[in-house]
Amino acid sequence: MLAQFIERKNKMEKDKILGFGEVMLRLCPSEFKRIRQCLPGSLDATFGGGEANVCASVSMFGSNAKYLTALPNNPVTESFFAQMRGVGVDVSSVLLKENSRMGIYYVETGANQRASSVIYDREFSAISMTGPEEYDFQNALEGVKHVHITGITPSLSEKAFNATLELVKHAQNSGAKVSCDLNYRKKLWNWHPEMKKQKLADYCMSQIVPYVDIVIANEEDATDVFGIVAENSSITSGHIDTEGYKSVAKQIIERFENVSQVAITLRESKSATHNNWGAMLFDKASDKAFFAPIDGNGNYTPYQIKNIVDRVGGGDSFGAGLIHALYSDDLPEKQDVISFAVAASCLKHSIKGDFNYVTRSEVLSLMGGDASGRVKR
Repeated sequence: MLAQFIERKNKMEKDKILGFGEVMLRLCPSEFKRIRQCLPGSLDATFGGGEANVCASVSMFGSNAKYLTALPNNPVTESFFAQMRGVGVDVSSVLLKENSRMGIYYVETGANQRASSVIYDREFSAISMTGPEEYDFQNALEGVKHVHITGITPSLSEKAFNATLELVKHAQNSGAKVSCDLNYRKKLWNWHPEMKKQKLADYCMSQIVPYVDIVIANEEDATDVFGIVAENSSITSGHIDTEGYKSVAKQIIERFENVSQVAITLRESKSATHNNWGAMLFDKASDKAFFAPIDGNGNYTPYQIKNIVDRVGGGDSFGAGLIHALYSDDLPEKQDVISFAVAASCLKHSIKGDFNYVTRSEVLSLMGGDASGRVKR
């Protein structure tokens, strides 16, 4: 297994996947406690951020990943670098800035009918204060075949939006493919005093997505960002009508002719600790939608995740699985690609923290139908 992993990494050495966005220090009460139960006291400290999560995961699957961001030049950043290098991610292009800060976010993990909650402390973070002229995008894109961004970075500030837009323009010129997870965050998009959140999101993402090949979204993002609604689905009640998301994907492709594929995760939230989980990949070339997981008759049958450990980073683990599978010779069919992505993200729900510490073989095992959870001896 290790030999195969090393062989795959060596094969892809010049074909890196670059992620660009903000990483934060994540502070979380242990287990399912609330912050006011823990402070004064201790919180578990890890790192997390959409694009960093994707880079870490694709690297652990065997792809070569590179991460780009702006961070303060201090020991906290050095600790983050050590973790990323430990999972095989190249951080050599990260821009270090004096007199800046790393953003922080606090997570209360929900249980049963109490939802998880996130508190942001990320104002004036290094990346939000860094414009495109400060990055060396040409050097960062050296040897890169795929760039991954999200809608989180442009939501932070005008400078971060401009940097994201400039990067995807450089990526297109270099011949790299681009994926974008829309990742709408209701607590962000506050930087324009004269525009409401959703209008600002539409304005910015409508300039970015014309440079994007693969759009990734959850069941709400297309509505929140572009006003494209999936018919006959209710997010609050946990009801998903899969047919409605074919229409959503087609409308995105019709609006942005450069987009070749749209992937949408389908989360049916029964409670904070019980979700049904699956996804759809719509392929423009074949004009066909592929769903996963599917049963023996080819019918969509979502995974039932009844004891969620941590759902934060679930969408990122899906994006990582999707990107990795798209470049995997042993997963040639679109059905294989979406099945791998969904299985990877299903397993992430059993992992505490943002990063998806599961192996490629574990994902392939779940894809093959082994969902028993039996001890591997």
